[in-house]
Amino acid sequence: MALVELIPLSRCRVGGGTFVAVGDRELAVFRLEDPERIVVIDNSCPHASGNLSGGVVAGNVVQCPWHRWEFDLDRGVCTHSALARVRRYPVEIRDGVVWAEIGGKETQRARPAKDMPASA
Repeated sequence: MALVELIPLSRCRVGGGTFVAVGDRELAVFRLEDPERIVVIDNSCPHASGNLSGGVVAGNVVQCPWHRWEFDLDRGVCTHSALARVRRYPVEIRDGVVWAEIGGKETQRARPAKDMPASA
């Protein structure tokens, strides 16, 4: 499966979420600390479609700003019920840019070559 360019790492909020739209998909990119890592999930809370990228992050848990549902970002599972989940995507950091395997039509685009400028 091909990777899709999401966002420069420098534009990701440390200790919080950043909203990214790719095609018709809305994603939340989290730049977590201790240990430092990037997590990419669907931006929509499964309860009522709250904006997870705008949620409060504590450790590896994000709280939906609408109804306070909490999700373990390392597993994509709600801390209150394992039945509620958010989809997580495999991530790579290349040359200071976050890339993710998000599936769907978007992955049909080729990665920009190193000697060509990346698309915006």
